[in-house]
Amino acid sequence: MLYNQFGDKINVVSSSSGVQLADRDKKKMVIELAQITQRLTQKDIRNWRRAWQTAIDIENPRRSELLNVYTDVDIDDQITGAIQQINNDVLGRSFKIMDAKSKKEKPELTELLEDRWFKNIIRLILNTRYWGHSLIQFGDVVTVGNKKKLTGVELVPRAHVIPEYGVILREPGDEFKNGISYREGKVADWVLEIGDKKDLGLFLKLAPHAISKKNMLAFWDQFGEIFGMPIRIGKTSSSNPRDNARMEKMLSDMGAASYALFPIGTEIEIKESSRGDAYNVYDKRVERSNSSIAKAILTVTMTMDNGASLSQSQVHEKMLANTVNAEADNVKDVVNNDLLPKLRALGFPFGDNDLFEWDYAIDYTPDQQTANERMILENYEVDPKYFEEKYGLKILGKKERPAMQFSAEKKKLT
Repeated sequence: MLYNQFGDKINVVSSSSGVQLADRDKKKMVIELAQITQRLTQKDIRNWRRAWQTAIDIENPRRSELLNVYTDVDIDDQITGAIQQINNDVLGRSFKIMDAKSKKEKPELTELLEDRWFKNIIRLILNTRYWGHSLIQFGDVVTVGNKKKLTGVELVPRAHVIPEYGVILREPGDEFKNGISYREGKVADWVLEIGDKKDLGLFLKLAPHAISKKNMLAFWDQFGEIFGMPIRIGKTSSSNPRDNARMEKMLSDMGAASYALFPIGTEIEIKESSRGDAYNVYDKRVERSNSSIAKAILTVTMTMDNGASLSQSQVHEKMLANTVNAEADNVKDVVNNDLLPKLRALGFPFGDNDLFEWDYAIDYTPDQQTANERMILENYEVDPKYFEEKYGLKILGKKERPAMQFSAEKKKLT
């Protein structure tokens, strides 16, 4: 639910459209299938370019057509997997609210953000990288016990948002001059704007690869329908339509493979291209699309596909970690610079010096934690309270080494 400049609630709706493709006669099958796929690809790429041009129109920018293209891009399995690799890593991290001056954690404020609505905000911040500019609508502020929280958050449908002018449209086709400003008045208090106003997202670059992959897989399916199953041919000398209909029904009931009914003496021949097998033609193109997609999102490929060596995989893992850290750093910036001031204005008890930080110490593996503690103990004096609080043990004092152990260590040194 959104509000206009007078505080009244308004509703926005989104629209969708579909494309249907006509069947083709099976004559000259391979040639016509190639033509169909070529036309489909050209049409999709043409739609993408036209939608891109409409989105960057200076006088009247509209993103509806481009967002329809993005919807198809978003369902690609390679893209989904790559995005999940990054999002899951960031969403699984621990965080804390720190006092910028004292450098001490404020667990009571950290607890305020340990809620579903905050996870959803992080998810929407991460998705802005792919979809482009996002506008988040806050739900109501409620108090549960002594803890303030939002009833929820939701994305304002992007087709209704014109970020270049900072307005929300009742209908995607409305003039931007009739839109409702979300950067001033009451509306501004209840929305969070993420991303640059001209940001069209990474899906813009991924669209050609996803389109090509989708069409190539469709072409491969059609190829399989024609050449992957044997053709049943029935021959008859009867000119009786009833006999022919009965024979055609028998052929049809034999299974899903193609069939044909011809007069005796008819010949039919289907030839595959001699320039290469279907596997190399289609699968290699899909593989190339997947590789390009992984590079664009993750900057690497081996975290999703098999690699050639351990050293290569380690380099790719490090590059992926850099990408994930960059996304996590972006989330931190948005929370500190934009979200916390908004929540403070809505009555949440965040002060000017409170900062959101990722708590990397909590995310250490047990082996990493043990190695860190050993390194610290071997080089520095540590307050025993740290171990008492962490492990729940009462430390009475430093343990004296047995005399035999001391003599053995001294002998080794000499």
